Amino acid sequence: MNTSTSAASSQAAPAPGTPATLPRRLLALFYDLWAIVAIVATVGYICQRATGGQLITTAGHVETVWWYQPLQGLVVSAYFIASWLRGGQTLGMRPWRLRLVRVDGGPVRFSQAVVRLLAGAAPLLMLGLAPAFGVAVAAWGSLLAWCVWFAWALTNPRRRALHDVLAGTELRRIA
Repeated sequence: MNTSTSAASSQAAPAPGTPATLPRRLLALFYDLWAIVAIVATVGYICQRATGGQLITTAGHVETVWWYQPLQGLVVSAYFIASWLRGGQTLGMRPWRLRLVRVDGGPVRFSQAVVRLLAGAAPLLMLGLAPAFGVAVAAWGSLLAWCVWFAWALTNPRRRALHDVLAGTELRRIA
């Protein structure tokens, strides 16, 4: 075995447990988007069947029953929290070999998962500005806020995004 080849290959791959890069984070998030779409569609279908087709009405404008959006939010939140607590990985993190851990490397606690979820979802509050400023302004505001959240990882020495800093967690690349 050529030792110079093995030394070069070991330097090319990051060591296990190194901080996740921003592109890997975003790719994992993109993969999770597909899981979330599937979850939301499934919950929507079940709710539509359970209400006999009365979940959404269109009398002049689209209206949903009061409990539908909070239910969707709870189900999506449960997906993330359960994934982080059960092994530290969502479906999107698995192919990119990422794991969420505490800053000391231990498994994430429930309180940390909740703080991370709420901090990560905080830019969605910008959508509340839609009635006053329009949907486009509110959507761009949310997107800009998320850019700030993730740009934090570019300046943080451990590549932690703002929601990780607030929760005391970090995303690590695993072997």
